[in-house]
Amino acid sequence: MSDITPHADPRGTDARIEVRDLVLRYGDATAVDGVSFAIAPGELVTLLGPSGCGKTSTLRAIAGLETPFSGTIRLNGKTVWSATERRNVPAEKRGVSMVFQSYAIWPHMTVAENVAYGLRVRKASAADIASNVDRVLDLVQMRRFADRPASKLSGGQQQRVAVARAIAFSPTVLLFDEPLSNLDAKLRAEMRVELRELQRRLDITAVYVTHDQEEALAISDRVIVMNHGRIEQIGVPETLYATPATRFVADFVGAANMIEGEVTGPGRAGTLRFETRTGLPLEVAAADGRRTGSLVALRSSYIQIDRAGGAGIPGTIHRRMFHGDFIQYVVDWPAGQLIVRRPPTEHHDEGSAVSISFAPEHCVLLD
Repeated sequence: MSDITPHADPRGTDARIEVRDLVLRYGDATAVDGVSFAIAPGELVTLLGPSGCGKTSTLRAIAGLETPFSGTIRLNGKTVWSATERRNVPAEKRGVSMVFQSYAIWPHMTVAENVAYGLRVRKASAADIASNVDRVLDLVQMRRFADRPASKLSGGQQQRVAVARAIAFSPTVLLFDEPLSNLDAKLRAEMRVELRELQRRLDITAVYVTHDQEEALAISDRVIVMNHGRIEQIGVPETLYATPATRFVADFVGAANMIEGEVTGPGRAGTLRFETRTGLPLEVAAADGRRTGSLVALRSSYIQIDRAGGAGIPGTIHRRMFHGDFIQYVVDWPAGQLIVRRPPTEHHDEGSAVSISFAPEHCVLLD
């Protein structure tokens, strides 16, 4: 786990959401094991991790849909769950709204009726219902579909209706449980931009759950990476990508090469000398005061490939795979194989001799 202050508010204001030492158990299985973090007003924070890591359980506990074993949850400065205080505020009184993976749209209702449902449950006046339905349908660009049956909507349109229904009563906290996973890749990319713009426009605090690292990096102010019920690292997307704190984060967030070896001493200009298992010497960054480690993480996109004979390390193109926006190369080099991603304008033939180079600051030393 990274060396962080999980309760600190990055904006210097009172936290909108605060989770302390949260534990959730299902029978003998511990789904969430002592998770702590704080989210500032207006922040969008993503819980990222593989299936079964505890991210959805944490989200549902914030919403009041799961009962924790221990810990504390505070929303807007008020305790909504505390094991020690024996306090559990019902979900409907927490002032949060949730957008589910399955959309949970009523097929027998029109778009407007779906959006109005939550307002009617809260006994809003007819005038307030009408004005709020119009307002949020405009926000999600669904006003012209107000009278259309929900069963006649596309997946993307249903997702917009689900979001409109969630924000209709102006909640202080908005929770997203993998809301885009049922959409195709192109629509998912478009919708993530729309959700981010909407969240910023409303200045609403949001917690977003996904297993898609690209999605998490694209939309988040900060990302909380979870694994086996615990937090591995919390940080802004750029920090998680450039300086992962653990092997799991390096491997899960983006494509990285794991190079095994050991630190053999100081290098030049504040770097460390790292010798791979095959005896290849490398210079790596001495970040955060770390002086020991048996593993170096090197992002695939930080590696340069030049024609053979350059100042870099000699290698051979073993395989080339075209991905549209980039070309992925498998390169044989003295320490084994490297995965390298380069722009599609940089073309190297399979079997060709090349020169590999990368900056020491892109070699992240891990335990």
